[in-house]
Amino acid sequence: MIRPGQSLARGVCRALAGMGFAPLTEFIPGRGLRVDVIALGPKGEIWIVECKSSRADFQSDRKWQGYLPWCDRFFWAVGQDFPVELLPDGAGVMLGDSYGAEIVQMPAPAVLAGARRKALVRGIARQAALRLARMGDPLLEAAP
Repeated sequence: MIRPGQSLARGVCRALAGMGFAPLTEFIPGRGLRVDVIALGPKGEIWIVECKSSRADFQSDRKWQGYLPWCDRFFWAVGQDFPVELLPDGAGVMLGDSYGAEIVQMPAPAVLAGARRKALVRGIARQAALRLARMGDPLLEAAP
C-alpha cells in the first residue's frame, strides 16, 4: 500500500525526470535530516522537494528549514486541494499527484558552497548505486 506522501513523491519524481533531473527519494543529506525527494539537475544543481499530503502533515513538519542549506532550490509539493496559503513565502511550490507534478512557483536560487555540493553529489551517486545494486541482490551488504 502506497501512502499519500509516497504517491505524491512518485509524481514529483516523474516531473523532475521529465525536466532532465535525476531524482532520489528518502535521502539523508545530514545528521537528523531525511528529505522526501532530492534531485540532481543537468547542470549540477540540487533541488529538494518536501511532499505534504495534508494540512496535518505540513503542520507536523519541524525540520524543513534544516533542508535549506542542502539545496540550490527548495520546493513544497502538495495536492490540488492543499491550502497553499499555509506554505512559507520564498519556497517553491509544485502541485501534483501520483502521475506528475508542475511547478507553480519557482523559488529564488541559493548557491551551495562547492565542498557541500561535491559531498552531496557523491552521496546521491553512492545511494543511488547501492539501491540499484540491491535490486539485483537484496542481501547485498554495504559498508557505511
